Amino acid sequence: MQTIDTLIHARWVIPVEPDATVLDHHSVAIDQGRIVEVLSNAQAQEKYRAATTRTLSEHALIPGLINAHTHAAMSLMRGIADDLHLMDWLQNHIWPAEGKHVSAQFVREGTQLAMAEMLRNGTTCFNDMYFFPDEAARAVDEAGMRAAISLIAIDFPSAWAANADEYLHKGLAVCDQYRDHPLITTLFGPHAPYTVSDAALENIRIYADELDVQIHMHVHETAHEVADSHTRTGERPLARLQKLGLVTPRLLAVHMTQLNDAEIVTLGASGAHVVHCPESNLKLASGYCRVHDLLQAGVNVALGTDGAASNNDLDMFGEMRSAALLAKTVANDASALPAARALRMATLNGAKALGIDAVTGSITPGKAADLTAVYLGGPETQPVYHPISQLVYAAGREHVTDVWVAGKHLLKDRELTTIDLPAVLAKARAWQEKMKPFD
Repeated sequence: MQTIDTLIHARWVIPVEPDATVLDHHSVAIDQGRIVEVLSNAQAQEKYRAATTRTLSEHALIPGLINAHTHAAMSLMRGIADDLHLMDWLQNHIWPAEGKHVSAQFVREGTQLAMAEMLRNGTTCFNDMYFFPDEAARAVDEAGMRAAISLIAIDFPSAWAANADEYLHKGLAVCDQYRDHPLITTLFGPHAPYTVSDAALENIRIYADELDVQIHMHVHETAHEVADSHTRTGERPLARLQKLGLVTPRLLAVHMTQLNDAEIVTLGASGAHVVHCPESNLKLASGYCRVHDLLQAGVNVALGTDGAASNNDLDMFGEMRSAALLAKTVANDASALPAARALRMATLNGAKALGIDAVTGSITPGKAADLTAVYLGGPETQPVYHPISQLVYAAGREHVTDVWVAGKHLLKDRELTTIDLPAVLAKARAWQEKMKPFD
C-alpha cells in the first residue's frame, strides 16, 4: 500500500471538471498538500494507507470556494450604513469612517474576522482589495488561507499612501515580498475608472505586463458612473480602459452592471474576466449584470461577495444561489445559469480569473488540496436527487463542516484550527465601540 498524508472518503465527490460530474462513493488521496488521486472508496481503501483518514458518509466534497472580489477588512463596517445608493453610501458614510479609523491594526483585525467567516462558509481563497495590503497578507499567512492580494491604487490620500505614485511604490514592495509565497499571489488593484487617472492606469498596465500579474478593478458598477464618465470624457469607462490597453486577459472587471451589446462582444474578444457580485449589486440597487449574455460571448465570469459593508456577508453559497436565480430573471430563461455553471463560477472560474487555475479551482490530481465538505444529510437537503442542485439551491454555509487549504485542515467539524475565534470576536466588538459615531 502507498503511504500518504490524508485520505478523504465522501458520499459524493464533485470535481467541477469535467463539468457537472458527480462521483458517487469516491475518495480523494492527498499528499504534501496536493491531490494525488480521485478514486472509488473501495479502491482507495485497498491502495492507500493514510496518516489521517476522514470519512464523510453524507457529504459532498467540492473544490474550495473562491471569493473573487472582496474588501476583507470592511467586515468591521458590517451594517454601519445600509439601504443607501452607492455614491451616498461611499461619500457620506464609508469614506469618512475609513478616514477616521483605517490603520494597519484595523486591516489586520478586520481581515482576521473576514477569514473566520469565509472559512466557516467553505471559502478557501479570496481576492482582496483594500488599504494596507501588507497587513492583509500577513493575516492570510498566519491563518494558512489562500489569497490574491490586490495592491490598491487610488488618486486620493489615505492612511496607507498619499498619492497614486506612493500607492504603486508601496504595492510593488508587497508584490516583491510575496513573489514566491505558496498561498499568496498579488494583483494590481486600481479602485475604479472614476478614482484613478490615466497616467496611473498606464503605469499599472506597464508594471502588470512586466510582472505578469492581473489587474482587479471596479468597472461599470452603476449607471451614474457610466453617465458621469460620458459627460466628463465623452466615452464610457470600458472604452477608456480599452484605449489605455487595459481590456485584456489580465483584467478582472468587477460588477459590470451597465453593459451594452457591443461591450459584451468586446469583452468576449479580449479575454477579460468579469466578477459578478449579485447580492451587493442588489442591495445597492446598482443594476443587473448580464451574466447569460457574457457567458454566451465566451467571457469567463467569476463570483464575489464584495465587502461585508455592502453585502452584508461573505457567503459564497448565497452568491451562487442569487447568481443562478437572478440570471434566469434577467435573461427571461430558466436555463440561463444552471446549478453546475454557478458552482463552476464560484470555483474554477474564480481561479482562472486570478491566474491560478493550474493550482486550484477543481478536484484534479496535481492541484492543491483546497477542499470543502458540505453535509447533505439533514432535513434541509434531503432527499438528494441531484447533489449539485442541492448545493446551489438548498444548502447553505451552515452545512459546511470541513475545509482544507493545501491539505491543511483549517476547519474541522465546524471548528477553526488556525484562527482564535473568541479573540477575533473580542477585537471586532472593540472596533464597534470605537466606531459607534458612524452607526
